[in-house]
Amino acid sequence: MYKSSLFIVIILMVSCSPQKKITDMDSIAEKFVKLVLRVGQYNSAVVDAYYGPEEWKPVELTEKQKSNFPADDFISQVEELQNDLTYIESAKLSDEGKMRKIFLSKQVTAIKTRIEMIAGKKYNFDEESKLLYDGIAPHLEQKHFAEILSELDNLLPGKEDVAKRFEDYRNQFIIPIEKLDTVFMTAIEEGRKRTLKYIPLPEKENFVVEYVKNKSWGAYNWYKGNSFSVIQVNTDLPVYIDRAVDLACHEGYPGHHVYNMLLEKNLLKERKWMEFSIYPLFSPTSLIAEGTANYGINVAFPGEERIKYEKEYLFPLAGLDATKAEEYYEILHLVEKLNFARNEASRKYYDDEFTKDELQNWLVKYCLYTPNKAAKSVDFIDYYGSYVINYNYGQQLVKDYVESRGGTKDNHEKRWEIFTDLISRPYTPADLKN
Repeated sequence: MYKSSLFIVIILMVSCSPQKKITDMDSIAEKFVKLVLRVGQYNSAVVDAYYGPEEWKPVELTEKQKSNFPADDFISQVEELQNDLTYIESAKLSDEGKMRKIFLSKQVTAIKTRIEMIAGKKYNFDEESKLLYDGIAPHLEQKHFAEILSELDNLLPGKEDVAKRFEDYRNQFIIPIEKLDTVFMTAIEEGRKRTLKYIPLPEKENFVVEYVKNKSWGAYNWYKGNSFSVIQVNTDLPVYIDRAVDLACHEGYPGHHVYNMLLEKNLLKERKWMEFSIYPLFSPTSLIAEGTANYGINVAFPGEERIKYEKEYLFPLAGLDATKAEEYYEILHLVEKLNFARNEASRKYYDDEFTKDELQNWLVKYCLYTPNKAAKSVDFIDYYGSYVINYNYGQQLVKDYVESRGGTKDNHEKRWEIFTDLISRPYTPADLKN
């Protein structure tokens, strides 16, 4: 009788005990990937790239099924992941293990936020950017941009408003459409050659370039896994000569193509960290990705090397007057100081301080966009929201991080060393501020 009673008590204790928490990062990572894939069934922009196990992909939903977004169920799964991560004891992890945990925790926060937004929750601009991208871009007054416009006013010929004069001036540097592929492929091969001097790339890495229309963005890298990318260039608007190197580096070398390859090689294939089999677009990964892709332009073509290369190769290929290159880049360097103007406009629009017309007018006046480009930018902001900070604020964070550690333009080796490390490990935007 005693033994039987004891046996029953033991059975009851086991059955009533709390469910064992997952304390294995690999298991949490698998659950995270599968969750993001399922959310992506309802919103196609959520998953920018996936190259994990084919059997993890959920079946495609019908349009009727997509209309019933199971937000509560997804939030419950996210909270379970967050709870699981709290049981991972950071003190017992290696330095890289701690980086991995922090990275994964912030990715989980981002997908939770995106689920809430799909379900209709509204954040203000800065709240959204912090939760999704782990960063808040600085606030700058309108006066800051007006002062830059005043400097441009003294440089640009003519008497019309600065935006119109800049458009007229810049039109002499448009790459003829029939020469675009030759110029772009030349630039991307040069970016690749320069990158290979400092970063060993997988032997069979490759890409294809497609020219597309009817997009809200200028170019896009669709990474497919196994060191292969599809790079699309939007030809809705004129492509200026400076965009050749910009896009070649940003989308290709040492930008998105290289970033994705190194994460896949170092973290997915070598360490089996499955969270790197997926790229959730609305996540801190994007701030690092866009920031390094933009800063990578200066890494590959530092200082005067860019102008020298373009004058010798790209201007002649495009049939443009190379004697005007220095003057053109002097003006572009000043225009670049207006980069954060789009953030300010987007923030005011997103937080209901600007109407759509006011947003578009600001983009024309303070970003020097043509009306057509401003309209495209409005479409982008409507769809991607606070994503715009990833380009300029991300670039600023990366620049400050690399150069404060000795990676200046006068120390190529050190700059490439720090940059390569940054695109090879699980950094978060907060890491760049330390």
